[in-house]
Amino acid sequence: MAITTSRHRAPTDGKIEISVEEFKLWLKKFDADKDGRISVEELRRAVRANGGWFCKSKAKRGVKLADKNFNGTIDDHEISNLMEFAEKHLGLRIIPTH
Repeated sequence: MAITTSRHRAPTDGKIEISVEEFKLWLKKFDADKDGRISVEELRRAVRANGGWFCKSKAKRGVKLADKNFNGTIDDHEISNLMEFAEKHLGLRIIPTH
């Protein structure tokens, strides 16, 4: 389930441009148990679906970075914390929604 978007690859660095809302909708597709949170395993699947390497270690790092309430998952309020990780490890450029 790679990222699909109406946007295009940026000519300078090859990253896919995606809006904040598109990113959130894409990420929620990996919420396998539909609990409204993204676990390490669910984030691992997202990294792998986008062609990433070392998926489990990247997923652990992503959850640790974004999980501000330390419950081991990323909830709706923490998804925005995951954007820096996504830009670095998923080949994305997340464009603010106007």
